[in-house]
Parts: sequence; C-alpha cells; structure tokens
Amino acid sequence: MNRSSTYIDLIRHGEPEGGKRYRGQIDDPLSDTGWRQMWEAVGEQAPWQQIVTSPLARCHAFAAALAARHALPLAVDARLMEIGFGVWEGRTAEQLRAEDPEQIARFYHDPVNARPSGAEPLEAFRARVAEGFHALANVYAGRRVLVVCHAGVMRAVVAQVLNAPLEAIYRIDVAYAAITRIKLDGERPPMLVSHAGCRL
Repeated sequence: MNRSSTYIDLIRHGEPEGGKRYRGQIDDPLSDTGWRQMWEAVGEQAPWQQIVTSPLARCHAFAAALAARHALPLAVDARLMEIGFGVWEGRTAEQLRAEDPEQIARFYHDPVNARPSGAEPLEAFRARVAEGFHALANVYAGRRVLVVCHAGVMRAVVAQVLNAPLEAIYRIDVAYAAITRIKLDGERPPMLVSHAGCRL
C-alpha cells in the first residue's frame, strides 16, 4: 500500500432496535443482531490508525467498543449523522403506504423535490457530509481511517466520488454493516475502490 495514499473505509451501522423504519436522526441503539453484524464485518483485523463516528448511538457505541479493543483513537463528527427524514422519522414503509400508496415511490423517483415534510434538504445534507468527508481526508491524510456512519452518508460520499447527480443518490444500495472503501492519493480525484463488499 502506498504510504502517501489515504484510505477511508466507511461502514454502515448494523440493525438497530425497533425494526426496519425510516429512522433518520432518531437515536436507537444497535440490536443484538446489529452488534453481531458489526463484529462479523470487521473480524479480528484493525488496519486503521483512526476511527471516526457519527454521534448517533447505533454508530458511536460500536465505534467506541472497536476503538477500545484495538487501542485506536476515536473522533466524533456530527456532520456524519444520518439525514433527517422529517415527519417520516420513526414510521415504517407499511404505515406510509397505508397513508398514501404513492408517496414512497414519489420520494425515490424524485428525492430532491418529493421529500417528506420537515425533512433535511438533500442538497444541505450532501454539503454537510462533503464538508465532513473533506475534513477527515485532510486531517488524516496519508493514514487509514474507519468511518462508522449511515447508509445516507455512504450514499452521499459515493455519489460525490463518482460525480453522480443528487437525484441518483438513492440508487446506491447500502446494507447493514456494509463497507465501502475510498482511496485518495493527492494526484487523482478520489477513487471508489470497493462498495458494500470490501474485505478488510
């Protein structure tokens, strides 16, 4: 591995308590299954020099446990928190479809304009994630970093790296405990090394 390169591994949190729903910034902890998913994803290896995490419990608790296990420094960055879903937060897809059968489809086909009431604007979300990502890439340049975050954050980073339009952000699938790797070498634009299937 080129020592001058920066490698940023982003891992989505595991399954939270409360089942599958539009969680957004609700601060649910990991379920037992979620903890198991996270430990299985990282295994026994710890090739990082730094861990950075969202402040939400479903990310922070695991990041702190992993940092403690391997004596790694841990930083918290609120810019890496999940997008706010407004009135959808805490609700399931079934509940939303019962209220309006087409509202979820409208959202995924036009996530910029068909957002739930009170939701964080997608452009603002992308901007804060980009700010956080660029900051950690600069602060930890030349090192290998693990970022424990959310599906929305990972989608925003991948879309940015690939220069994908904002409207396409929800076409990027991110499973629980999935890992995405970004490489920055200071010469070329950031590169997507692997997505949602990276082996450590």
